Amino acid sequence: QAELTESGGGLVRIGDSLKLSCARSERTFSWAISWFRQAPGKEREFLGLIKRKDESTQYADSVKGRFTIFIDYKDWQKKTIYLQMNDVKPEDSATYYCASHSSGNYDSPSSYYFWGQGTQVTVAS
Repeated sequence: QAELTESGGGLVRIGDSLKLSCARSERTFSWAISWFRQAPGKEREFLGLIKRKDESTQYADSVKGRFTIFIDYKDWQKKTIYLQMNDVKPEDSATYYCASHSSGNYDSPSSYYFWGQGTQVTVAS
């Protein structure tokens, strides 16, 4: 069983909304779960995180105000973390990953141990 599994990606149009899911195993929620994305030929980019302790969030400037990370309280075990994407743009096209923080700077991919396999988002222009 994978530790982290993303889903919900697909083909969308400019201005659409999309919700990605990150299903996790019990041991993969350390102090924070983050979302990253990676477009072809580009570095993996930090998007935001949610903290386990108080479910507070932080976002990269590139997505602040458009993307939201949350835990759905309908899932009482809180094992799914969501990334709500609103008003998508062509530059949002990428493979999206969730990851469990291990140690180090939260915006550095090297600080994360568990990664999902990614889910592809394509924004049609």
